[in-house]
Amino acid sequence: MGGFVHLHNHTEYSLLDGACRVEQMILAAKEMGQDAIAITDHGVMYGVIEFYKQAKKHGIKPILGCEVYVAQRTRFDKEHAFDSSSYHLVLLCENEKGYQNLIKLVSAGWTEGFYNKPRIDHDILRDHTEGLIALSACLAGELPRMIEQDDYEGAKKRALEYRDMFGEDNYFIEIQDHGMPEQLRVNDALIRISEETGIGLVATNDCHYIKKEDAKMHAVLLCVQTKDVITNPNAFKFPTDEFYLKSEDEMRSLFPSHPQAFDNTVSIAQRCNVEIEFGNTKLPNFDVPNGQSHYDYFRDRCYDGMKKRYGENPPQEYIDRLEYELNTINRMGYVDYYLIVHDFIKYAKDTGIPVGPGRGSGAGSIAAYCIGITDIDPMRYNLLFERFLNPERVSMPDFDVDFCKLRRQEVIEYVKRKYGTDHVAQIVAIGTMLARNAIRDT
Repeated sequence: MGGFVHLHNHTEYSLLDGACRVEQMILAAKEMGQDAIAITDHGVMYGVIEFYKQAKKHGIKPILGCEVYVAQRTRFDKEHAFDSSSYHLVLLCENEKGYQNLIKLVSAGWTEGFYNKPRIDHDILRDHTEGLIALSACLAGELPRMIEQDDYEGAKKRALEYRDMFGEDNYFIEIQDHGMPEQLRVNDALIRISEETGIGLVATNDCHYIKKEDAKMHAVLLCVQTKDVITNPNAFKFPTDEFYLKSEDEMRSLFPSHPQAFDNTVSIAQRCNVEIEFGNTKLPNFDVPNGQSHYDYFRDRCYDGMKKRYGENPPQEYIDRLEYELNTINRMGYVDYYLIVHDFIKYAKDTGIPVGPGRGSGAGSIAAYCIGITDIDPMRYNLLFERFLNPERVSMPDFDVDFCKLRRQEVIEYVKRKYGTDHVAQIVAIGTMLARNAIRDT
């Protein structure tokens, strides 16, 4: 068949562990003539969107996945003696349903199963296997761990359980060779399980950096993570410098007797087809009282506020500005957005939670000022509405709102109660090591 696709890779989003910069990894795969590549960060999916966009930009097929942690017992068990370590399992999305299932699993790992790591378990896996392809993972996977404990029959039984769980062609046994003696022993047993059960083999390289010479840099990164020094002989480091993005020839030379393990990477890549939709804003519905239209209700609130802010007879210039803004907001579909933000700011003010006067481009909106989202008069300070919202703007606008740090959680809880937890998310800020911090940490 020919061809090879890397299906097990850790990008910079496997924080302080993966050292594959997303775009550089994609370009390296492209340079080697590989036309697809996977992202399988440890327990997280926050690199997926950047990875997807970069792969599409460079004409490489993105395979979306995650190397999840599977609890030894259940995800709810959290006793140090039994639950301090977990097994690895690689999950790849075959289609949109698989992508939704993977999101569900990874989220549950953090919200329900977190203990040292974000963990899932067999119970939740069983309910969310549709559209997913599973690989048995590295030495930290369940099968290799059992083999290392001399439980060959147990490993074989577990492989069959996973095959039943995911389906005939959706579970594969993963083999790797980084020149580690324990891998040779485990691989012999894994290949035997494959032969005895008919479960397909897949060769991967568990890439943590792009080029072989990056191994030294990766070792430093691990020391930053573990707060250790590189000169310590006992510092946590990878045993060899083979965890890089290898060419097809390099990979095939590792298992010359098992070409199907490489052919399978190509057939899996061909099966994985996820299209992510961008640019379609999906706002929660805001319930308007008395059966009024959303726009009329919003307009009335703005004109009520205008009288409070500017008196009974505001200047015509101010009315014209409000009309212009109302038309733009309505045309661009952001009426409900204004109503939602106004609603939770009103809740905060009504319950005595201090709220900032407004910050950023949102303060340029007279509609926001009239309805009570901001407390800065944009007319007095000649602020531009267009910086916040104009027909040319492609990304959704956002109001920067500051709440008292002691009570901001109360506002978040209110929003969750009103719109449902499935409509509320908090945004992570990924801290990156810019030159100064990188040098300091090194």
